[in-house]
Amino acid sequence: MTDATDPSLQRAIDAIVPAGVLVGHRVIRPGDEDALLADEAASIASRVVAVRRASGAVRIVARGLLAQCGIRDVPLRKAASGEPVWPAGITGSLAHDDAVAVAAVGWRRDVESVGVDIEPAVPLPAETLELIATPRERRNIADDPLSGRLLFAVKEAVYKAAFPLDRLFLEFRDIEVDIAQRNATTRNGRVFAVRYCVASHLLALAVSGLKT
Repeated sequence: MTDATDPSLQRAIDAIVPAGVLVGHRVIRPGDEDALLADEAASIASRVVAVRRASGAVRIVARGLLAQCGIRDVPLRKAASGEPVWPAGITGSLAHDDAVAVAAVGWRRDVESVGVDIEPAVPLPAETLELIATPRERRNIADDPLSGRLLFAVKEAVYKAAFPLDRLFLEFRDIEVDIAQRNATTRNGRVFAVRYCVASHLLALAVSGLKT
């Protein structure tokens, strides 16, 4: 597959990624659906081309990151729960919006769990913010018009990092985010380190067991 990255976005990502975690991205292109391996394609129920294209794009990114870990040619099937099935010893997360696909991976010996989300760098609708934010979070939302979108992205990333650990369904308000302290806490008491960047898109990363 040809290179399809946004250099400014990758620079922003590289600046916030902690040791022990790899994060990459790809601008989604026509034909990325053809990157799905047979096992991957069979595990994705949707026949919608856009869905399969994004699924292929995000797996191109993930396979590139896994290759940096010395792991090659391993299919990343979609589990019944919706999460990707990672190779033994690896924790990871996939995400995409309509334009960009991202993946994050790490060795479990370095980090316990990781979650990632990518969102367009545009304000979150006010009605959506009311649905996702806790009272304390609403009080702490700054005048920055992207604060709501950032909160949404962080909660998505935290959920992806938390679910493999506890198999617990979390509503948005079950996650309390403290952007200033760069952490988030779930209703069952798990605490995640939070990192984020804003470029052409907004990317949020949540990590459990971060050692640095």
